[in-house]
Amino acid sequence: MTSIILQAQPGGGGMTMILMMVAIFAIMWFFMIRPQQKKQKEIQKFQNELTEGTQVVTGGGIYGTVKSIDLTKNTVEVKIARDVVVTVDKSYVFKDMANTPMQNK
Repeated sequence: MTSIILQAQPGGGGMTMILMMVAIFAIMWFFMIRPQQKKQKEIQKFQNELTEGTQVVTGGGIYGTVKSIDLTKNTVEVKIARDVVVTVDKSYVFKDMANTPMQNK
């Protein structure tokens, strides 16, 4: 009985398979890739607008305050404690969400 049903659909599955793959890719793009690109643009914008005195978190999870920015070397000096300053690559400095006001939710 099932062999009769399978034989009744000659070659029609190829186009359906292509449409399903396109639909899966579109869903992945809208729910995974696009939000990640938006988040990456926000991080890049924050790093470009970085100023002295800004509360930040490094990629290693160290909280501190920006002391100085060296655009020629693309580095940031971050004060993490009294008389303790570390130099971090600018691309590893992120916004300190703990010290920012809560956004409307």
